[in-house]
Amino acid sequence: MEQKSVEQIKDEIVLAALDHVVFDGWSWETLCRGAEDAGYNEQKLRAVFPSKLESALDHFSDMADRWMMEKLSALEPADMRIRDRIRHGVLARIHVLEPYKEAVHASISYWSVPPRQARAGKMTWRTADLIWNWAGDTSKDYNHYTKRGLLSGIVASTIFVWCQNDDPELKRTTDFLDARIGNVMDFGRIIGKLKNNIFCRKNA
Repeated sequence: MEQKSVEQIKDEIVLAALDHVVFDGWSWETLCRGAEDAGYNEQKLRAVFPSKLESALDHFSDMADRWMMEKLSALEPADMRIRDRIRHGVLARIHVLEPYKEAVHASISYWSVPPRQARAGKMTWRTADLIWNWAGDTSKDYNHYTKRGLLSGIVASTIFVWCQNDDPELKRTTDFLDARIGNVMDFGRIIGKLKNNIFCRKNA
């Protein structure tokens, strides 16, 4: 029998645990139940998630990233405007997380504790980086970091709004997302004009 990879084992445990999160929230006990359901003991659980719950929730985000990219693979970003590429990217993540909305909400509560926010920021950055790469961004200068920083804010705030609203049609969520993207695009245009003005003055 083919040996399972560590990633496969993590996927199986987290997926099984998600069935319990709806009723019990995220906890080490919840992960233990998920591991048992998936056919693993606590020793294996500790081996694949050395930072315990924090490792497992990081992996949950990684799984969502992979599901998101799979959904986006059916689209052709070259046929879209940049703002539409970003919109599709953020909404793809929300759509793949729809069956696990309660778990996402519980995850936000977990990551909101100050000592955990740095790792949460890295996870959101990872999602933003994947979306920008899919959208065709190849910037290597400070724009690379600016774009991902701005998109991280859009991703985090839009998912928070989605979690706070019972909105099956996602109207409130998409309205908020569109407004945030519009704000960022306006900001980019203003910065671009300022740079052009500075460049013109330097070369006048």
